[in-house]
Amino acid sequence: MKYGIQMFPTDYAIPVTELGRAAEELGFESVFFPEHTHIPTSRRTPWPGGGELPKEYSHTLDPFVVCAAVAAVTKTLKVGTGVCLVMQRDPIITAKEVASVDHLSGGRFLFGIGGGWNEDEMENHGTDPKLRWKILRERILAMKEIWTKDEAEFHGKFVNFDPIWQWPKPVQKPHPPILVGGAGPHTLDRVLEYGDGWMPIGGRTGQVLAGMIRELQERAKAAGRGPIPVSVFGVPPSKEVIEQYAEMGVDRVIFGVRPEGADQVLPALKRYAEVAGL
Repeated sequence: MKYGIQMFPTDYAIPVTELGRAAEELGFESVFFPEHTHIPTSRRTPWPGGGELPKEYSHTLDPFVVCAAVAAVTKTLKVGTGVCLVMQRDPIITAKEVASVDHLSGGRFLFGIGGGWNEDEMENHGTDPKLRWKILRERILAMKEIWTKDEAEFHGKFVNFDPIWQWPKPVQKPHPPILVGGAGPHTLDRVLEYGDGWMPIGGRTGQVLAGMIRELQERAKAAGRGPIPVSVFGVPPSKEVIEQYAEMGVDRVIFGVRPEGADQVLPALKRYAEVAGL
């Protein structure tokens, strides 16, 4: 089992460089950072967590800048987006950012992607929420072309460009692992088409998650693929829960850390490391 940490990298929380160094020293394998470019003041889209939207959503640093900063002060820790809102991003620029962080980190980047939930945020980026997964799909496919070909081109409904040059190419070949978030009716289709791993949110214990993992691996085998790694976000610091996930076939559990000061975050990291047996 691999163990990761996820935290909103805000302007008022523990510096991400301090978080990264501590996570590496304690033996964690990875750190993940979510993304929100902004939060519309209309608050038209309700937060899936219920109640008022937490402060961190409107105070989040850019995840690629954060990943580069953490990579610069660590040696083995993997850095990742958890998740990147690809449907709100230009694919050529995002391909450059992914490759740049992978290059600077020596091949330690994990590209977590998701469909998001804040519809008015998407609309501010010119994205129709109803089309977000179709847009995300084309942008991921286009980025794969950029990462793997010296002269890349893509012609789709939402992404269209003639041959281009773009370096650096990612250190990891053919590209950093793409971990697809979500747990909806079409999620496994997306993982199998353009993903290298699945990254659902915790809380889906028992038959729901276990059944989906079985289905994913059966379909991967039928398609001639090896086992697809599964990473679960929001895992509580419980040995019993970790054992349950391990029995289901989960490869990585990711503990959530509140975006608070070092006096709160560092003790939490130590507790999580003890539970994980690091």
